[in-house]
Amino acid sequence: MTHYPFSALVGQDRLRLALLLCAVRPEIGGVLIRGEKGTAKSTAVRALADVLSAIDPDARLVELPIGATEDRVVGSLDLQRVLRDGEHAFSPGLLARAHGGVLYVDEVNLLHDHLVDVLLDAAAMGRVHVERDGISHSHEARFTLIGTMNPEEGELRPQLLDRFGLTVDVAASRDVDVRVEVIRRRMDFEADPEAFATRYADEDADLAHRVAAARATVGEVTLPDTELRRIAALCAAFDVDGMRADLVVARTAVAHAAWRGADTVAEEDVRVAAELALPHRRRRDPFDDPGLDEETLDQAMADAGEHAEPESEPEPEPDPPAGGSSNGSSDHDVPQGESPGKPPPTRSNAPPSASFRTRALVVPGVGDGAPGRRSRARNRTGKAISATGAVDSGYGLHVFGTLLAAAGRQDAPGAVRVGVPDLRREVREGREGNLVIFVVDASGSMAARDRMAAVGGATLSLLRDAYQRRDKVAVITFRGQDATVLLPPTSSVHIASRRLTRFDTGGKTPLAQGLLAARDVVVRERTRDRARRCLVVVLTDGRATGGPDPLGRTGAAAARLVAEGAAAVVVDCETSYIRLGLAEDLARQLGAPAVRLAQLRADSLTRLVRSEAA
Repeated sequence: MTHYPFSALVGQDRLRLALLLCAVRPEIGGVLIRGEKGTAKSTAVRALADVLSAIDPDARLVELPIGATEDRVVGSLDLQRVLRDGEHAFSPGLLARAHGGVLYVDEVNLLHDHLVDVLLDAAAMGRVHVERDGISHSHEARFTLIGTMNPEEGELRPQLLDRFGLTVDVAASRDVDVRVEVIRRRMDFEADPEAFATRYADEDADLAHRVAAARATVGEVTLPDTELRRIAALCAAFDVDGMRADLVVARTAVAHAAWRGADTVAEEDVRVAAELALPHRRRRDPFDDPGLDEETLDQAMADAGEHAEPESEPEPEPDPPAGGSSNGSSDHDVPQGESPGKPPPTRSNAPPSASFRTRALVVPGVGDGAPGRRSRARNRTGKAISATGAVDSGYGLHVFGTLLAAAGRQDAPGAVRVGVPDLRREVREGREGNLVIFVVDASGSMAARDRMAAVGGATLSLLRDAYQRRDKVAVITFRGQDATVLLPPTSSVHIASRRLTRFDTGGKTPLAQGLLAARDVVVRERTRDRARRCLVVVLTDGRATGGPDPLGRTGAAAARLVAEGAAAVVVDCETSYIRLGLAEDLARQLGAPAVRLAQLRADSLTRLVRSEAA
């Protein structure tokens, strides 16, 4: 199969440079490519593989599907050889194939947590250890990890994010001439892939030769103490965790110097390395914009330049003046490393208060949804609790259950012969991801704004927790004559925080439309993921004054939502002196508990959801 040539990529200079630097020095740790759909992320990775194969025919690109099983990734017992030959043999997985090459994960942010844990272990140790099914095996697994993702589809776990050496944000160009050239080249490639690849064969060969030359000289590049101190000062300025960032910036700067044919790292190499290695490592709240601000980086580079030269020995301090303090200090002394009149560096940080933590949020019962970190479920990520003979149940072979079943049907003593009827699968209990849908009454006045400020805080707290637990959250508002899906199901806290900065309020209360909109979200989500369970949180006073036949349709809408099997909680927002109890009536129709507005602070709401869903 002919891939799109690397040299034919239009624009995306930063992406191409990051990939090539990792090709020069794989110890950098790979590249995470973040960007919207249709920005040549996968195309660039596959094109790089062709360049690398021209340098080293043994280097290969191994793709890890997001739906792969753990056995496929790390390897497992070779069941065919066990049953056929009686030989205890190990069958290696994708990590073994990727050794010495590139492991590519498309949509890496959607990778199941149990596979993320496997990648973290392999990336940290450079080896894969398998202890399962009565076998013990270990093999090397050193590879360059390249991942692509669309941030709108969810964030990446911080532990895996840190394992990527470099990160690049890509976007489609807004320049008309660039877009025209992209279209022209892509259509030429689709019309005749072979001829198109031939046109760029010489340029790709030159790239391969340049990568090989840089590889040969990268070990001889000198990293002066001045630039080493600059790197350390930069990483300290951005308040990165640990020392991995310093090492990655140093390796990338050395690789960039080799790439441009220099034998000594210069300031320009450090800047390029910082632009690629620090954006995903700087400490930030998950609601903050990703990436590095150019002005901030310029200032950090300027400040780091002050630390590039080693400090000279301090001159002896003069004797204190008469009447001065005995230790020679004064009220105007400046701590070491700071300039007079300049405040000490601070870190912008907005951690959630304890009242916003929703770790106990679960949906009742035991589901069978996609692996996650929230509610109990029967799926492939948990612990084996039993064995089953049902062919459509369980995950993986239960070795001992299979052997016991085979032994139980032997007619005479001797070697146990295993047949198809004896096969048993593991029943595992772990955790799943859920969808929490907030249905918010947006009618009325400032009181409604207060309610939505509270639910906005609660939703952001859930999203903050979802950043680590891979849950989904949706928000629906209803006002006037209809309902609006303000926030479709998402686990991207950055996108969600931008959507939740403002609510429109006022008008009548189309309660039925809000419930029907929630039901539609549940149905659509079930179409995408049949096993995902939902919890609907309705915030309303129960009055239905908007939409066609507002009173008659509310009960029918509630019944349709209940028919979908979604769990629910109703928050009673009625504030009048004489209570009508309409929200409590709605709660009975939904088979859900109800709570009053007095409990609708963000911390109370999250406690409510925890207690009612537990």
